[in-house]
Amino acid sequence: MRTEIETKTRVKRKAQRISKRADAAVKRLFITLSLVTIILNIFSAEVAAVGDLSAAKESPMQLCVGGTPFGVRFFTEGVMVVGFTDVDTGEKQVNPAKEAGLLPKDIILKINGVDASSAEQVIDTISKSNGKTVTILIKRGSTEKTITITPVKDKSGVYRAGIWIRDSTAGIGTVTFYNPKTGAFAGLGHGICDTDTGELMPLLRGTITKVTLSGITKGVAGTPGELRGCFSAGKIGTLVSNTYSGVYGVLTQRPAGGEFIELASRDKVKNGPAKIRCTLKDGVVGEYDVVLSDVKNKDKNGKSFVIVVTDPELLEMTGGIVQGMSGSPVIQDGKLVGAVTHVMINDPKCGYGIFIENMIDNMPEMLKW
Repeated sequence: MRTEIETKTRVKRKAQRISKRADAAVKRLFITLSLVTIILNIFSAEVAAVGDLSAAKESPMQLCVGGTPFGVRFFTEGVMVVGFTDVDTGEKQVNPAKEAGLLPKDIILKINGVDASSAEQVIDTISKSNGKTVTILIKRGSTEKTITITPVKDKSGVYRAGIWIRDSTAGIGTVTFYNPKTGAFAGLGHGICDTDTGELMPLLRGTITKVTLSGITKGVAGTPGELRGCFSAGKIGTLVSNTYSGVYGVLTQRPAGGEFIELASRDKVKNGPAKIRCTLKDGVVGEYDVVLSDVKNKDKNGKSFVIVVTDPELLEMTGGIVQGMSGSPVIQDGKLVGAVTHVMINDPKCGYGIFIENMIDNMPEMLKW
């Protein structure tokens, strides 16, 4: 009998020990789960906080809207051939450059083994050749080629090759957007092209300056208008890239105004009312009513939509879209959707625009946030 009681007692004590261990395990599990829950809550809060920051001013999808004019001085990589002119020797008309195989749009990189730094240098080397052959290294498309030209003496006694060349240009455009975090900006909405060849000019270096507007030439059918102004002394930025979607660079000064605005993807742009933002009076950025039409939501180049100016004040002052307004931000439903690019020569009330997404896509990686 005693043995049976002792056995029951031992079984009971063992059961109690197992029960205590089970209770302890449950408590440990509860504590662990509680800690995990707390950690997850903290992490979620941090993620939410990051989400709030990404939706605020530091968000890559928000930038400072432009609308201010800027001046650009643009110098090409090498010297561009833009045309030919026959040389009058007094006996006949000849063209040594054309006969040697030079073509419009060729970029002269070297002449007689020396870097072609300016049009003046190339012309000077040819004029001092005394009729001896000069060797020219050109870039044609993506390939390089060496051409030899023998200049001839014109009837005034100067040696010439019979080419028109260009090494620089200057003009006025409008800032589309600005990133205060990096100083990067974009403008124009189209590239800087040679006026004779229509080709994108290869950038060697470029400087950005302030512009003081002095007047407006009103656009009429057949003749585009323009913003007139003069460049201020000194520079406020550097041009980094020249593309068919606009010019890009870095500013040392933040443009006037320019509140943060959300960017809209190309698929969100629609036919209908919008506004363009530009400067027509020196130092005053204004917003003017327009209507967007023929929106091509899949376009990834330029001329993504048509802009029709409807604002009476803008029509009175400019006749519509004029040169110098290129790059003016286009705003629809409170979002930056694109930029003005070109005027329609036969109807200055109308022009073309490019999606802001296209401008972002073609922005140099070094300038992206």
